[in-house]
Amino acid sequence: MRKFFLFLLFISFSIFAQENVDIDHLNWLPDSHSFWVNSQNNIEVYDVDNLSKKKIILTDDQLKKSGFTGEIEKLVWNNNKTKVLIYTNSKKVWRANTKGDYWFFDLVTGKGRQLGKSLEKSSLMFAKFSSDNENAAYVSQHNIYLENLNSGKITPLTTDGTDKIINGTFDWVYEEELAARDGFRWSPDGKSISFWRVDATKTKFHLMINNTDALYPFTVPVEYPKAGEKPSSVKIGVIDISSLQTNWLQIPGEPDNNYLVRMEWTNNQNMMVVQLNRNQNQASIYNCNAKSGQADLIYQEKSESWIDVFDISAGEYDVFPCQFVDNGKAFLWSSDADGWMHIYKISSDGKSKELITTENFDAYYKAYNKETKSIYFIASPTDATQRYLYETNLNTKKTKRVTSKEFEGTNEYRFSTDAKYAKHTNSNINRNYNTRLVALSNHKKILPTEADNFTAPNRNYSLEKFKVKTGDGIDIDGIMAKPLNFDPAKKYPVFFYVYGEPMASVANDEPYFNYFIAALIPEGYIGIAMDNRGTPVMKGTKWRKSIYKNIGIINTHDQAMAAKEVLKWNFIDTDRVAVHGWSGGGAVTLNLMFQFPEIYKTGIAIAAVADQHFYDNIYTERYMGLPNENEAAYIQASPVTHAKKLKGNLLYIHGTGDDNVHYKNAEVLINELVKYDKMFDLMIYPNRSHNISEGEGTDKHLADTFLRYIRKNSPPGAK
Repeated sequence: MRKFFLFLLFISFSIFAQENVDIDHLNWLPDSHSFWVNSQNNIEVYDVDNLSKKKIILTDDQLKKSGFTGEIEKLVWNNNKTKVLIYTNSKKVWRANTKGDYWFFDLVTGKGRQLGKSLEKSSLMFAKFSSDNENAAYVSQHNIYLENLNSGKITPLTTDGTDKIINGTFDWVYEEELAARDGFRWSPDGKSISFWRVDATKTKFHLMINNTDALYPFTVPVEYPKAGEKPSSVKIGVIDISSLQTNWLQIPGEPDNNYLVRMEWTNNQNMMVVQLNRNQNQASIYNCNAKSGQADLIYQEKSESWIDVFDISAGEYDVFPCQFVDNGKAFLWSSDADGWMHIYKISSDGKSKELITTENFDAYYKAYNKETKSIYFIASPTDATQRYLYETNLNTKKTKRVTSKEFEGTNEYRFSTDAKYAKHTNSNINRNYNTRLVALSNHKKILPTEADNFTAPNRNYSLEKFKVKTGDGIDIDGIMAKPLNFDPAKKYPVFFYVYGEPMASVANDEPYFNYFIAALIPEGYIGIAMDNRGTPVMKGTKWRKSIYKNIGIINTHDQAMAAKEVLKWNFIDTDRVAVHGWSGGGAVTLNLMFQFPEIYKTGIAIAAVADQHFYDNIYTERYMGLPNENEAAYIQASPVTHAKKLKGNLLYIHGTGDDNVHYKNAEVLINELVKYDKMFDLMIYPNRSHNISEGEGTDKHLADTFLRYIRKNSPPGAK
């Protein structure tokens, strides 16, 4: 379940006159530390080792002569970087614009043409080159196609694709909860393609109703397996390009009761596949033979809660979780089984396992330099609100912090594909986002050439960090926003911003508070954001996984107990206490309003899960178990169970076109509130999705509705 991040993000664009290199928009080339930037539709390539030698590989004039008229959204390179595919005219598929048009350009001749011209416009997905540069493959309307780059001949590699049979990409729930979008891979020799095939014929549709875009209403179906429903049946096939025959991998387990999470070729004949069982508490890694289909178990890990195959809160898609080392004789694997997220080296036959990061703090893997055998990971040993880059060596296992001391706060890195350089972005509660290009060996700055210019955030309120200890003895981190004219002798209304689930944290050492609430702070409000147990902060396995089978229970309890401590502060007006959350945070908001009316007087919940049974199976079963295993907790966790206890002022907001947290949640909640004669306010946005942003005027209307309600029911100003 994704939290909708609606906050004011100010990015400081760093364009440097000396080389005119826009590092904020650099894109790394494969297997190198060269990068490209788009300069007014001229594609410029730089090598970090020699930035003075800029190479323009494609010009706006060349693009126009080929007939290209779109925006350059992405480049896909061939192995020797002599050809590119340009992605343009993209359209949204669920969360992101993952279908569009692709244009092929030969960088030697400068000539190009559009791929897939006979197929539906803006329907191509995940196009990529074969290693021999003869072909490109892509997905269109749930089938995989091969296009010869010389002749332009298009050959369908699968032909059974429909809305229910999905080849080369995924259904809604795999994308949303397993961060899987790109569903096919070329073999290293370019002679085969492996792909996922999702059979959703037995997965029920959730029907959304569109009442506004035609004379008569019509339904919008989304194949959506809810908690307790079996997943779609998924298998992996290998297509031989010469014969066009498909061979299926014989991976153990029922295809509609397990998840094939990741897959990658290890050589021309074999693939590594990562499988999760239905409960997601057992991960199995198989070595699979492309010709025979035989799958041999290499490694298996079990957990009493769930297993994170990848960093679920990182927002990265299709990332393979195993980094091959020692010339393919071993791979790196991350696990928090010993109480901390640690990196291990496992031999390719699975017979040996070695702990690489040995310190007692969480280490989240990010990159590997095969030349120096340096492993880079994100950690924060002393302050869970912050993030720093660390390095350990595969041989010596010596660990050191890479991020320089002056970069206090939150640090993010986009690594070159050879892990020698990175784009580094730093910020904290008192420092705006600032970016540089650095060498990872010593964190030396490459660009910009002038001194770092740390600027104050562009805001009209202040931020500070704090900690509270609840009556249960739980230490909670928090971020507090105050008006600039704050007077500690007066009492202020307080506005809590909550999320509280395993997908995201809110108490981060970053320069801006929640967008809606931040707009109110200068009027005389205190804003508070706190991270309860179960949020993905770097406090160890026990902290993160204490929420297992307790979503909606432990997070609600922790938030309320921490709020009680905040309300003890002399400058807080306990009669003016508001709370807001979106998605999972919306569910927490409802639970807080219903179960702790003595604390929270006013609440705004947006796109909330009203009943745990209504959300998708992968997310809900991962953290709550299957309903038939944990039914009492499902009921206790669901806001609808407690709706009868509402006493304060509640505004509920939802979009009817929400394919993530369905509008069904709103209507079931409304029925329960009506049943018990509970007065509340309601704002429904027709055909808006989970982020409620579509349609002219929507953003302003949503903000105005939000602010007006708070000003009315929890008036601003110190007293």
